[in-house]
Amino acid sequence: MPFSHARSLRLGLVALAAALLTSCAAPAADDDTARTGAATTVRNCDTDVTVEAPPQRAVSLNQSTTEIMLSLGLADRMVGTATWTDPVDPALAEANSRVPRLADNNPSFESVLGTEPDFVLGAYKAVFTDEGVADRERFGELGVPTYLSPSNCLPEEAPLSKPVELDDIYREVQEIADLFGVPERGHALTEQLRGRVAAAQRKVAALDSRADTSVLFWFARTESPYMAGSTGSPAVMTRVLGVRNAYEDISSMWPQVSWEDVLARDPDLLVLGDLTRDGEGDGIEAKTRFLHEDPAVSRLAAVRDEHLMGMTGTELNVSMRTVQGIERLADRLVEMDRQR
Repeated sequence: MPFSHARSLRLGLVALAAALLTSCAAPAADDDTARTGAATTVRNCDTDVTVEAPPQRAVSLNQSTTEIMLSLGLADRMVGTATWTDPVDPALAEANSRVPRLADNNPSFESVLGTEPDFVLGAYKAVFTDEGVADRERFGELGVPTYLSPSNCLPEEAPLSKPVELDDIYREVQEIADLFGVPERGHALTEQLRGRVAAAQRKVAALDSRADTSVLFWFARTESPYMAGSTGSPAVMTRVLGVRNAYEDISSMWPQVSWEDVLARDPDLLVLGDLTRDGEGDGIEAKTRFLHEDPAVSRLAAVRDEHLMGMTGTELNVSMRTVQGIERLADRLVEMDRQR
């Protein structure tokens, strides 16, 4: 974009953002914040995020934040989504059809600004960089507040000092609900998620085999594959259900490992990332074929016994769908126990 045009666009959007913040129509009055229009502030990844009134023109840069927005009944407050890694949750498909999709992957900064947003959400640190869409400071210069999923304040490759917990996911849901002036919807949604987790735990509570069952989560690549470490969504699943994560000794979310090391750990169950992208070993068919055709890897007990299952990328990354992953893993553990 020529410099003069970019400068004009930036100045115009500053004025537009100020106008939007002072003239937003009130949302459905299901709480005091929405009715009074009082400012709301949350502390988000070492940044204070303040909205003077509930946003009316939000853009979500990642599928996981989009699905939270849709689950909170906020489709009418969205003017764009982007970075889709899986089909939308079927229960949210109708609401999602009413929100424009800016891009299947990262949208351009200009296309986001073109929607005249008054709030921008993202799930990963990488999306708020110049290599992704734009850093949070650039949006802030235009008067557009941003929110980053608190489970991903650091780059994905960074080791974490403590693992992600379910409470981090619940907190994200509630903070988004608070910022959009619908806290009661947030409370209702988090209670529903907690109930689903409790039901999954009850399913496996009587399985004597749990403590001795190790689960390996393979995200991507056949050469130097990415497996789940002890700090991300798969680690949440194994802790909640009382089974062992095969790589619980590594603190990064997705360490790259060798197949020799996988063979040494010999997990009881292999969870295969069923990714929609076209990279090497991304889809479940490619993973399954490799497991059965590689002379060494095919000797794994989980491959020999067909103790395999697929999970979507959205389930394997920290998101509200982590709860769905917990439910599906619980069902597979019950099935394996019956086969013993």
